[in-house]
Amino acid sequence: MEDYAYILDYLPSGNPIDVHIEHRNKPIAQAVGEDYFMLLELAPKRGVNLTPGERVYIGRGFRDKIAFIYCRIDYNALTSFAKDMLPQIVEKIVTEREKVFVEIFNIAQPITIKLHALELIPTIGKKHLRIILEERRKKPFESYKDLVERGKISNPVKLLTERILKELMGREKYYLFVKPIYTSGTIYLGYLPRMYAIASSRETR
Repeated sequence: MEDYAYILDYLPSGNPIDVHIEHRNKPIAQAVGEDYFMLLELAPKRGVNLTPGERVYIGRGFRDKIAFIYCRIDYNALTSFAKDMLPQIVEKIVTEREKVFVEIFNIAQPITIKLHALELIPTIGKKHLRIILEERRKKPFESYKDLVERGKISNPVKLLTERILKELMGREKYYLFVKPIYTSGTIYLGYLPRMYAIASSRETR
């Protein structure tokens, strides 16, 4: 579960088109989790106003602004404003967690004989894949700058953000980062927990 989330939209009077009747006339916030990109509906505490883009604590123990988590939601349940906010929040997380997200380029493996996990990231084809695999054998990638210089990947933050957004929209077969709500016909590769573990272990060395 997530410990922190970013507010995507705040509806002080509720969401009149929410599929949950009880959410239509009560204050509600839509948010994205900071660690695993879970899309969530949150109940703010009485008297609390939330601002889109605000980072709030939603983990165990005392929460200063959030009373409880209503539920996990899919992309289609987001308001138009929340959908507009989502790309910049995802990009912010990917930018700030460089040491985590660079690890996908170090640990990704083939999915099938013909498809490598890295090929799910936009613009990475066979040529770029070969360069990345050759370079990571020499030395793991340590930063986005390293990826640009050795892996010949232009704007890794943008490409990772695009991939995460595609997974959040829920129309993919394979999921590198986001655990899908609907599992029928999907394959969750579960790289993100491993990336956090590796990044954490590197920091303690």
